[in-house]
Amino acid sequence: MSPLLAAVAVLLVFAAIWELAGAAAGSGPRVLAALGGGSGASFAEAAERLALASRISRAGLHGRLEPGALMLAKLAGAAIGAGLALIVGPVLPGRLVLAAAVLLVVAGFLGPDAALERAARRRRARLVAALPGALDMLAVGAGAGRGPTLVLGEIASGTTGPLAAELATAVAEIESGAASRDALAALRRRVPGAEIGALAAALERSRTYGSPLAEQLHAQATALRRDARRRIEEHAARAAPKIQLVVALVLVPSVLLMLLAAILAHSDAFFGAL
Repeated sequence: MSPLLAAVAVLLVFAAIWELAGAAAGSGPRVLAALGGGSGASFAEAAERLALASRISRAGLHGRLEPGALMLAKLAGAAIGAGLALIVGPVLPGRLVLAAAVLLVVAGFLGPDAALERAARRRRARLVAALPGALDMLAVGAGAGRGPTLVLGEIASGTTGPLAAELATAVAEIESGAASRDALAALRRRVPGAEIGALAAALERSRTYGSPLAEQLHAQATALRRDARRRIEEHAARAAPKIQLVVALVLVPSVLLMLLAAILAHSDAFFGAL
């Protein structure tokens, strides 16, 4: 099978899967029509079916990147993978042509998703790093008798970063009439993980049962700092063997080579003295 036929076959398989998924849902994404110059609604429908909006939100690109545009980027990546298959296909054995075409097209299709997930992980790491300080500020405000929503709004307006953006969104939802429970649930969906879940649970317990909020928030901040310190120590422990490997394989041989070069450069005088 030629590389061109293999690449076209993989693209047609993708199109067939989307068409069948759309038929099962009651409205097809019309991907082939979009590829042929159809409307952008096809991309938006396919993006909704693939839940691209949630990935964009986790990466902090909501409002800057549309799901339809991401879907178009995924299709463009698949097309680039097909082009690469045409380039590398002639130099590969016949048995590997189809496998290489499939891998390249799939890699191109999933490339934007991988980039979004990496951005989401980095954003979440920044958010978790800023959370202990925000918890302490919220605890101080709660201890002074101020409402959590008011303190969260001050934290969001007085700081920058992903945590401030997420808190600002939650406060805006509450001020627009949404229930605190619903706003916190939406925050937990946007930022999955135990850290935000613990904050939401503490706020809900305090609102429902009147439990002291400041103590819970201080305890959570302390636990987060302890976890961060443990991660740093583990990272440092993993770095030590790598440093030793570099010293053993790079620095020591380089020093020995320098000594050998010096001996060879002065070999006449050295052996003449003997």
